[in-house]
Formats: sequence, C-alpha cells, structure tokens
Amino acid sequence: MTGPAGGAAAGVLALLAGRGQTVAAAESLTGGLVAAELTAVPGASRVVRGSVTAYATDVKQAVLGVDGALLAARGAVDAEVARQMACGVRRVLDADWGIATTGVAGPDPQDGQPVGTVHVAVCGPEGTVRARRLALEGDRERIRRDSVAASLALLLSELTENAGAQDTEQHGGNGCLQP
Repeated sequence: MTGPAGGAAAGVLALLAGRGQTVAAAESLTGGLVAAELTAVPGASRVVRGSVTAYATDVKQAVLGVDGALLAARGAVDAEVARQMACGVRRVLDADWGIATTGVAGPDPQDGQPVGTVHVAVCGPEGTVRARRLALEGDRERIRRDSVAASLALLLSELTENAGAQDTEQHGGNGCLQP
C-alpha cells in the first residue's frame, strides 16, 4: 500500500470490522484498484465481500442494475450512475456498504466529459447514498490512484460521521477529502 489510500483503507477496514459490517466495490476507471487497496490490508477478508469491475457501460446496467435510460441520456460518467453502481454492488454482493468509481482517466474525453472528471459514491446500510464529483489532474495513472484515494476517503468520512462512541478516536484529518 502506498500513500493516503493505504491509510484510508486500513481505517475503513478497522471501522467495518469493529461494527461487524462488510463492503463491496464497483469500479469502472479504477479497474479493480479500490479492491486491491482494500485487500492489501491484513485481515481484509473479514469485511471485503468482493468487487465488480464494470468497465463497459453495458456491464454497469446488466450486472449492477444501473438504469439503462440514465446511461443512454447521460453516459457512464455521472454522479447518479456512481450512486446506482454503489447501491448495485452492495445488493449484488450482499454487503453492508457499497463503494463505486466512474470517470475519465484518459487519454481522451468520454461522454462529453473531460479527462479527470470522476464521480465516486458510497451506499450505506440505511440506504443513504453519497456521491462526490472530482476534477482531477495528471496522467492516467495519477487520475486512477487519486480516484481510489477519494473513494476510500468518502467511505471513511461516511463511516466516521455516522460512527458511534466506539469510533470517536477515528475522527480527524487522516488526509481525508471533505465533500
């Protein structure tokens, strides 16, 4: 694990393990990097249910249940698509939490969106869904790594904001991006 994403992954897994909850990832532009970051943490098997790399738009619809009309109207690079991906993977893999990434890593724009446009989302056990739009800079690798970090930071933020007294020591900076 490298950089802030590794710390966020460890924090996410510690909080989830403490609650007896699970997580699953739905990834497009990150191509499995979120799942790799989570599973690089020792003990991840206690809370990581799995992941779906839905790189193709039709896979987002067929496997994760993203609305076809939404995909046709807005394309795959969209906040609502990210929300539906997060909730879809949560449902498909029977997890308490779902996390999703969709966006444009480059080298070319996609769906009318410029390179660096990314949407990350989290879907929680109470049906709460939160998405964040990012405008990232750098090359393809940097955009993908920053997307991983942002998605894990969003999940960590959701977990700590909704934490009970047992999790108060987890509040604070930790390099988290605040929505």
